[in-house]
Amino acid sequence: MDFSGRSGEMEIFARVAQEGSLSAAARALNLTPSAVSRIIARTEQRLGTRLLLRTTRAITLTPEGEAYLRGARRVLADMLEVEEAITDQGVPRGRLRVSAALGHARLTVVPLLAAFSARYPQVLVDLTLSDEVADILGGQADVALRFGHLPDSSLSARAIGETGQVVVASPEYLQRCGTPLEPEDLARHNCLRFNFRRAAPDWPFRRDGQVFSLKVTGNIECSSGEALAQLARIGAGVARIGTFTVVDDLASGRLVPLLEAYNPEDREPIHAVFVGGQAMPARVRVFVDFLVEHLSGGLRNPL
Repeated sequence: MDFSGRSGEMEIFARVAQEGSLSAAARALNLTPSAVSRIIARTEQRLGTRLLLRTTRAITLTPEGEAYLRGARRVLADMLEVEEAITDQGVPRGRLRVSAALGHARLTVVPLLAAFSARYPQVLVDLTLSDEVADILGGQADVALRFGHLPDSSLSARAIGETGQVVVASPEYLQRCGTPLEPEDLARHNCLRFNFRRAAPDWPFRRDGQVFSLKVTGNIECSSGEALAQLARIGAGVARIGTFTVVDDLASGRLVPLLEAYNPEDREPIHAVFVGGQAMPARVRVFVDFLVEHLSGGLRNPL
């Protein structure tokens, strides 16, 4: 195998990081330890920085080495995908990293995975459930499901639905603290809020056909809609969250909708976001198509 080019350097470096030693990497690649050492040194010289710290006992990566390893793995994975797409005539295969919000994924994405895997058995779905925004360009995910209007970027996006918002509290909290009858009454209540930088600090309402924003305050902020719903259920305060998060709670009476006469009925779009283009892996394309097929019609009305 030819390791003379940039991709060869990346493959050797990634194998050294995986094996933890030059000799183990050399055996795995059918090279001599001195050849591996020369290629690592050549890479470091070309980049002008140290990537590995070598002692008699172990090899550790420098911060620059960690960054190079992340990029190398991403490049090697993309090259493998392109080669597989050519040799296997575009058969979807390989690891598909998906990032989705916990509450939304539990209700909409997870129930679809068995059918997707049955249709595409050679795709390994690696699902991360978090309300934090994954860095797709940085290699943290292949597909991410995102709420709200998207900022301009080089990423591609396809709409898979939309959802509304609802103000809720538990019956116990309302019995203890009273029920807000008008939006301004929230000034006397503990409002549970999101801590995202993109999250608006105010809550919108509608009165006499006019939408206005109201500043709310509280002593708990959180990045998870499911956590805010749980906090509302145990009586910690009033929350304004995606309707999909609390469908079961509203049906069971564990949470009570508030101020519905003032609900602005704002709709938040939901997109599947990914790196598009001709080199887009087949596994990404078919997964996004699958989401659009199963979610784009059914998510608009009930939530």
